[in-house]
Amino acid sequence: MHRNDGQYLRTYALRHRYAKLQDHSISETIGNRGTVTEASGFDPEADAQKLRGAMKGAGTDEAAVIEVLAHRTIAQRQRIKEAFKQAVGKDLADELSSELSGNFRSVVLGLLMLAPVYDAYELRSAMKGAGTEEACLIDILASRTNDEIKTINAFYKKEYGKSLEDAVCGDTSGMFQRVLVSLLTAGRDESSNVDEALAAKDAKEIYEAGEARWGTDEVKFLTVLCVRNHQHLLRVFEEYKKISGKDIEESIKREMSGCLEDVFLAIVKCVRSKPAFFAERLYKSMKGLGTTDSVLIRIMVSRAEIDMLDIKAQFLKVYGKTLYSFIKGDTSGDYRKILLELCGGE
Repeated sequence: MHRNDGQYLRTYALRHRYAKLQDHSISETIGNRGTVTEASGFDPEADAQKLRGAMKGAGTDEAAVIEVLAHRTIAQRQRIKEAFKQAVGKDLADELSSELSGNFRSVVLGLLMLAPVYDAYELRSAMKGAGTEEACLIDILASRTNDEIKTINAFYKKEYGKSLEDAVCGDTSGMFQRVLVSLLTAGRDESSNVDEALAAKDAKEIYEAGEARWGTDEVKFLTVLCVRNHQHLLRVFEEYKKISGKDIEESIKREMSGCLEDVFLAIVKCVRSKPAFFAERLYKSMKGLGTTDSVLIRIMVSRAEIDMLDIKAQFLKVYGKTLYSFIKGDTSGDYRKILLELCGGE
């Protein structure tokens, strides 16, 4: 995954706010509510040497790896990768991959990737081999912006030689597949215009397609939930409650099941509040017996620089405990240490 990051930055830069990633006087974060922010006095050469030192001799100095990578932005990590390759003639991700193992390794390798590269890699992993991790497809595709999805599509095609849509169609079926294909077109209206008459009509049509009839016309849900903008949808949800006396989530749970229910619920939750959606996903990944590490890692890595502060606040508000305490109680070793750094304290 990491080999072609260099060439890829050019395509990526056009679409993203790393517009001047190559200009070393400028680097920036991809969000402004993250726990990971730019390191001041950043020196990529010194960081590269520190990482090189951490891998010298027998064993690895994991603390040094955490100290560097958990406290640099994605843009800064790209420059450390360049400096490392220049100084050593080897790929940093390859080197770390052979030195580290388990969940700790997964976190570190995720941190080294650009955001859409990591998303594409996760989607690919979710569909590789027997069985599909539908939760991954849902988490990513229901929560990313049009630009993010376009970039993920472009990278996926370039890296894996087939379109993400083809991959998804080969691995899913039925109405669930149709919802994902719709999301992959990255065509959602992203304005904030609310058409009152249309909102009332949308709410009525969804009600008539679900609660008000025998059997459910899922396409109506798809059309409204995958196409309309967020402000408009919030209005639709209000209207829906007036007509049906229920929250739309409640109706989706009654009318649908399985992955289709999950993806529609994820879309609704992301419209209402992305941080609340991710807080709930994190909570569910850790509560009860065992931990769903794939979910925990994916969210901690991908949201650290975007909205982790808001996710933590939501977590505390809804569950009455800090995200930090949950991670601490559910993980161990260097894996725990690096996640707690990404979480950024209590």
